[in-house]
Amino acid sequence: MQHGNKPSGVFYGWIIVATAAVGLLLGAFPISVASFGMFFPAYMADFHAGRSAIALAFTAHNFVAAFSTFAIGRLADRFGARTVILAGSAALGVVLLSAHAIGSHVWQLYLLYSLLAAAGAATTSVPYALVVSRWFNRHRGLALGLMMIGLGTGAILVPPIAQRLIAVYGWRNALAAFGCIVLLVPIPIVGLLLKETPEEVGVSPDGATNVPQAALASEGLHWREIWQSRTFWLMTTGFVLVSASVHACIIHMPQLIADRSGGPGAAALATSVLGLALLLGRAGTGYFLDRHFAPRVASVIFVSAGVGVLLIWISSHRPALLIGAFLVGLAFGAEGDIIAYLVSRYFGLRSFGVAVGFAFGAFVLAGGTGPLLMDFAFDHSGSYTMPFAAAFLLSLLAGWLLTRLGPYRFGVNDKL
Repeated sequence: MQHGNKPSGVFYGWIIVATAAVGLLLGAFPISVASFGMFFPAYMADFHAGRSAIALAFTAHNFVAAFSTFAIGRLADRFGARTVILAGSAALGVVLLSAHAIGSHVWQLYLLYSLLAAAGAATTSVPYALVVSRWFNRHRGLALGLMMIGLGTGAILVPPIAQRLIAVYGWRNALAAFGCIVLLVPIPIVGLLLKETPEEVGVSPDGATNVPQAALASEGLHWREIWQSRTFWLMTTGFVLVSASVHACIIHMPQLIADRSGGPGAAALATSVLGLALLLGRAGTGYFLDRHFAPRVASVIFVSAGVGVLLIWISSHRPALLIGAFLVGLAFGAEGDIIAYLVSRYFGLRSFGVAVGFAFGAFVLAGGTGPLLMDFAFDHSGSYTMPFAAAFLLSLLAGWLLTRLGPYRFGVNDKL
């Protein structure tokens, strides 16, 4: 045990952040969500289906994930995030390996993505954010942002790797390869290094030794109080609106940019730029969350995403499209650090898992609905004009809603 208010050596909380980053890098999001656009053409060809039919697989994924994350948050509050993450990672690896059993019927693709969502919910930011939030108070925003670097790195690396694997081995073998990686890498790392609370190494959040961890962990509202809060619904509505807008653009971005800017290479570049925005934006966002009023930080990000949507909508030049992809990417990871940070500051940690799980689930559900609505609009009108206009306006509205949350209820505890 360390003594005094300032611990010696490296605070183990940063090891927790690095462990969470690895888990997110090789979790469900980079494989099932960020890379879906890379699998899209292969799915259309193999299942002989149109864009809206294939996009329905992503909608099914997000629909199941929305309810699964709520359950995962509740389970993490009750049984611990580490247990939930390990079980979910094992299940995700097995489901990815089962891609070899998928036939040529499109309903089987829907089933596969539904199972990926159910298993992968435990490898998203919800349980990891619970652990990281327990380890940090004063530096919580930065810690959550650095945790999300794993997600951004995965969004950069996994899509081009997926594209290459699909081209050489086919989409089934590509998914199976990712399944092997999930089973062999994050599970032993999480099992060995992830610890639920600072109490396990004899310190308090941020490395202090003078405040009982239990005092912070028990601070906060019960789920029923959160559910009845106007602030919670304003917050959730804002994330729903920006999620529908951003996901609709992201899922169709590879195909749209390939059509306008010269094939799959340009599409992969745009997807990597989006991941770069996620990578840089998460750490930067975390830094600003600790130093500025978080709703204003979120509002700026959401309005920037609206500008990105506008550029993708009206431009046919590659530089403008890539700038648009970057700005949209800034909001792509909002479910991780911003949702978690806002929930912790407005409602505390008592029911953190279930509250973040619900907000994240709503974010994911809207993210599955947005692309489907965009596809229906395209199939009926032959144009992306109306859905992109709607996405632009909804992003601006989401930014405005976040400015209406009011002051924190559980700010930084200066005693820690």
